[in-house]
Amino acid sequence: MADSLTVIDNRTEKKYEIPIENGTIKAMDLRRIKTSDDDFGLMSYDPAFTNTACCKSQITFIDGEQGILLHRGYPIEQLAEKSTYLETAYLLIYGELPSGEEMDGFVNQITHHTMVHENIKKLMDGFHYDAHPMGILLGTVGALSTFYPEAKNIMDQEDRHRQMIRLIAKMPTLAAYAYRHSRGLPYTYPDNSLSFTGNFLSMLFRITEPTYHPHPVLERALDLLFVLHADHEQNCSGNAMRSVGSSHVDPYSAVAAAIAALYGPLHGGANEAVLHMLKDIGSKDKVAAHIKKVKAGEVRLMGFGHRVYKNYDPRAKIIKRLVEEVFEVTGINPLLEVALELERIALEDEYFIARKLYPNIDFYTGLIYEAMKFPMDMFPVLFAIPRTAGWVAQWEEMLLDPEQKIARPRQIYLGQMQRDYCSITNRPSQAPARDR
Repeated sequence: MADSLTVIDNRTEKKYEIPIENGTIKAMDLRRIKTSDDDFGLMSYDPAFTNTACCKSQITFIDGEQGILLHRGYPIEQLAEKSTYLETAYLLIYGELPSGEEMDGFVNQITHHTMVHENIKKLMDGFHYDAHPMGILLGTVGALSTFYPEAKNIMDQEDRHRQMIRLIAKMPTLAAYAYRHSRGLPYTYPDNSLSFTGNFLSMLFRITEPTYHPHPVLERALDLLFVLHADHEQNCSGNAMRSVGSSHVDPYSAVAAAIAALYGPLHGGANEAVLHMLKDIGSKDKVAAHIKKVKAGEVRLMGFGHRVYKNYDPRAKIIKRLVEEVFEVTGINPLLEVALELERIALEDEYFIARKLYPNIDFYTGLIYEAMKFPMDMFPVLFAIPRTAGWVAQWEEMLLDPEQKIARPRQIYLGQMQRDYCSITNRPSQAPARDR
């Protein structure tokens, strides 16, 4: 049986054979399907890329039906149990797990690039005291391109990798500075004697103590959350990184674009929405009433369902176990009882089962972050820090792919066709009147 698709155009009764490769057809092959020689040819229409592949990748694999997530072939469950964030970042970028020597070298590089230029603090001081930390992060990451003009040499492998290391290393510093700025606290310099996540916690929460020692359980919990957020295939921010990067701009500008995409409440703000929902419900005995409202279409069930996963999000299973470990240190968040009851009812109710609405990664992360004393406006920032490794891995893969060009999607034009300009004195009034 040939690996091809037979298409009959009923408009012309012509038959076309379109090759199938890796379960896909090339969109440009549709252009052969025309009604006449001057016809542009057939296009596919797929708003939001619901069934369109934009690239070939070897980084992350997701099987939404089976609830599988692999990074370079390694199951997320194994990485969460045995790996660290920086080891996972190395894997995403270089394609293989590092040897001991390679890992030591990578950690050393990251550790010695954590500092940011002092002028960044001056830039940050220009933001209002109540500026959203994500907005500050967006602006300062974009500004880094002006501090490293050589970053535009994206086809120089050594230069490119230097910027990738810098981005992973400096993101926690910028995030911590944004947090301290919002609290009116002095900026805390990195402590290179600590781990990646330990240093981040120190920059956030150290006050007057000469050395900050984070609780090992919370330090490991945050590192595990970073592993789970490191990459997730062609999501909105990953696609933004590739799309903007396809113009061959420097990586700092492309990461700023990815941060902007992540800033949206439908992407990086989803766990905050879950927390608001749990607080609105308030107590376990009110869960059933909330479920009734969800079925009636009056409210949404936040933290359930996923664009890709049609089964239990494998990351959510890991985080659910992590909740117990964190709460042993911080004390139980009373909202946990609400969350567990909500999950129990939803997983047993045919309404949600039929719609494949299972808990996703955002359902429990907000509870953990709140227990660790992070304010809600820091939640998307905590997403951006680890996702930087995935962004730069996706960016480099895009740059080295000979099939990639500058992103330029087609459109279906439904507006006016050519018409002649009319003097303002001869134009009819518009009805209904538009707000000016």
